[in-house]
Amino acid sequence: MNGMHSLASGADSALDLPEAIPTHPLGVKPSGNGLTASWTLRSSIGYFGILPDELISLLLESLDAKALRRLGATCKALYAFTRSEELWKGIFIETSPPDFTWRGTWYSTYLNLPESKVASPDCSHLFSDVLHRPFYCAHISLTPYTENIPSRNQITRLSDLTPTEFEESWSYRPFILTEPVRNWPVYKTWSIETLVKQYSNALFRAEAVDWPLRTYVDYMNNNSDESPLYLFDRSFVEKMGLSTHGQNASFQPPSCFGEDLFGVLGAQRPDKEWLIIGPERSGSTFHKDPNATSAWNAVISGSKYWIMFPSSSSLPPPPGVYVSADQSEVTSPLSIAEWLLNFHAAARKIQGCVEAICSEGEVLHVPSGWWHLVVNLSPCIAITQNFVPKKHLGAALEFLKYKNDQVSGFRKDVEDPYGMFVERMREAYPELLEVALTEMEGKKKRKWDEIVHGNGEDAEDEATGGFSFGFGDEGSDVEIP
Repeated sequence: MNGMHSLASGADSALDLPEAIPTHPLGVKPSGNGLTASWTLRSSIGYFGILPDELISLLLESLDAKALRRLGATCKALYAFTRSEELWKGIFIETSPPDFTWRGTWYSTYLNLPESKVASPDCSHLFSDVLHRPFYCAHISLTPYTENIPSRNQITRLSDLTPTEFEESWSYRPFILTEPVRNWPVYKTWSIETLVKQYSNALFRAEAVDWPLRTYVDYMNNNSDESPLYLFDRSFVEKMGLSTHGQNASFQPPSCFGEDLFGVLGAQRPDKEWLIIGPERSGSTFHKDPNATSAWNAVISGSKYWIMFPSSSSLPPPPGVYVSADQSEVTSPLSIAEWLLNFHAAARKIQGCVEAICSEGEVLHVPSGWWHLVVNLSPCIAITQNFVPKKHLGAALEFLKYKNDQVSGFRKDVEDPYGMFVERMREAYPELLEVALTEMEGKKKRKWDEIVHGNGEDAEDEATGGFSFGFGDEGSDVEIP
């Protein structure tokens, strides 16, 4: 696999082995191979040849399916460019066929082509990182990144906690609970197979599409996406007829987390719980959870790798993550694999970095404000829930009041989430609210004094700093990962 180092300069050495990935389906090679090649297919693309590969790919995004197919028929090199899965994924999502069968790729599925009808010309003399990198990232082994976690980075594992122990010692720290989920009915009965049998035709949200579960599972079992679609559905409780209260509850928050203070909002609370299903390699790139909430994530089947960083005004975002000046937008590599390739080794050495594999039957706690990336190591089912514990009430209040342009998950008829939350908290927990409001105003005054006196300019509280986003679908203003 000559030329691979041009794609994996930041990768662990284990990934340089030739057997790491198979051959590209069209034979495309990394650009480094072209340095010693006697000729290249790129010479056949005419005036396109004066453009860098990145710009060619960008221009092709403006074409529809018919134009892409016509252009791809002109020569092998342009055929390879027009076969980009990201191009056809975008076309599919924008103009999704009303009825379709998943055929292994977005190209084949959109055009309803069986494998025997898909052209595969020999493009072994085309050398392009732009075309080869997504394929490479879709096939790298995750093992070198998820094994041999340094002892200083390992997230603490606990059999259980009491609510008092959580409030006093653990509300600001990630940890894994190893026992509570094992008594849930869903843990004892759910698998990919059982869910497909029972909910085959039910529609679930997978990022930008709503698919029957059977279709999504077909996709799970047969795709080669660099960033596989992640089923992330906020309405699963209703769709699946689950109970979340009383002795017959299908699942319940681990008791150690205590009361979720957003619960005072009743039916007007922001989105709180999601069913997550995805194949190996699917997951979420670095983000913070919405509205300065904390979260728990329970693995029903499979396993997930987590890497996390605390939020602090004195610390930059994780390597490879760039936050806008107003902290409303985050930019990072397009895929989890690309981040692992280029930044994982450096990230592991940063103070505060913690990692873990959360296995079947375990629950991981994500404290408010922590950056985290998560990737499935195998086909996985999980349930996650966001909540506001007592210790993070101030962080949630600050976020709702001072970052109202980033608030997510509330229905659009809720015009003032902060005012409504304060009103309901004043009714249910007046003393707790007054303490939090007093601390919040005192903190704001200290920040102002720091700015006035030139001391700690641009300082920001660690619980509210950085980028946050939410997950949702129609009827909600939350964003999709």
